[in-house]
Amino acid sequence: MVPEQHKPMLAPTRRHFIRSSSACIALPFLESLGFRLFAAPAPPLPRPKRLIFLGCGWGVTRETWFPDVTQTGPNYALPGGLEPLKRHQKNITIVQGCTNKFSNEAHWGSTFWLTGANRYAEPGKSFCNSISADQVAAVHLGKDTRYTSLQLSTPDASKQGHGPGLSLAWDAHGKPVPAYDNPVLTFHKLFSADETPLEERQAMLAQKRSVLDALGLDLKRVKRGLSKDDTEKLDEYAQSIRDVETRLGKDEQWLGIPKPASPLSEPKPGLAGRDEIKAMYDLMVAAMQADTTRVLTYRQPVDSLLKSIDIPYTGHDLSHYERSQGDRMEHSQRKDVAQSTLLAGFIDKLKAAKEPDGSSLFEHSVLVFGSNISSVHFLNNCPTILAGGGANLQFGQHLVLPKDTPLCNVWLTLLQSIGVNAERHGDSSGVVKELIA
Repeated sequence: MVPEQHKPMLAPTRRHFIRSSSACIALPFLESLGFRLFAAPAPPLPRPKRLIFLGCGWGVTRETWFPDVTQTGPNYALPGGLEPLKRHQKNITIVQGCTNKFSNEAHWGSTFWLTGANRYAEPGKSFCNSISADQVAAVHLGKDTRYTSLQLSTPDASKQGHGPGLSLAWDAHGKPVPAYDNPVLTFHKLFSADETPLEERQAMLAQKRSVLDALGLDLKRVKRGLSKDDTEKLDEYAQSIRDVETRLGKDEQWLGIPKPASPLSEPKPGLAGRDEIKAMYDLMVAAMQADTTRVLTYRQPVDSLLKSIDIPYTGHDLSHYERSQGDRMEHSQRKDVAQSTLLAGFIDKLKAAKEPDGSSLFEHSVLVFGSNISSVHFLNNCPTILAGGGANLQFGQHLVLPKDTPLCNVWLTLLQSIGVNAERHGDSSGVVKELIA
């Protein structure tokens, strides 16, 4: 037998390992060990996609927000209401002609915007909704992040042209998804460490689990002998418990993982209007940079925005600019310019935020801005802007689709473009081929 120290050294192969009693770890390709022939640059990992929906209440000024319908494709003139977006024109697509056909409430700019639902779809009920496009995307994009999705809103949003709901988001059962409605709370949700000891948090989660388990057993006993209507109510309640269990599972998954350090300072308390929107945009960029979430919605303020730019009308009164004399149309146009200016600044920030591979956050994101209300409470031709690069979509154009095209066709096209395997959404009738790159 040849002594170990006299054995010839075997030529290096691609299978070199570090071995221990409990693990076997492959070494990287090392040029000094003769791997020059085999070494090749590893393909870069695909950057995660992000999806953002921004909803405005009370619609826009029809005369100066929508581009001329005779100018379609990439060569169109931006109207005055969108002029601040000029520097991003090659990265945005404006879509005209879309409607949620079941919409019948002129004060509800958000309630059915992302769902396309028929509020009377369930016999005997005066209101029902379905899942919103952001929550469909969250199932696909939110599996690996601390928060499956992040919902932002503003105080009294339902009175600012948005309608019923807690955010832009509605869950799989058509129930409203709650939101954070001020920048300070949002900041602490995203970046502040929980000072409660880990063991205590674990105990609190375990207690919640035990309560839910007990409720589950009791519900089975209660269900016996109930009427059909009561059984349906109890099933709905049971589903809400299952949803809580799902959220608890997510909490347990991230329980021992610290929140990321914040790249920005805590917002000042009491921000409203333009300053609130700016702060929320900053927090959204920070959340995506930290990969805390990849799906975000923001139900934006109107009344406080108008106040912050010295417009002496409420959003509702301003939305009736066509029916009044005086300066309401001029102020409505000013509001549009203010919203477009803020949106352009948000896009600037997304372009400036860098990913680990040097690309921009904007290149891997899709942003949507719009409302279910068009103008003067009209519910046709919903204002719709798409921007970004994180999808197989055609940006840099103006599309005029056939009148009353389902808005959900746009949402379905968007969902498919980010990899969601969906055949339909809401009242969709197909994809928008002109949107597909």
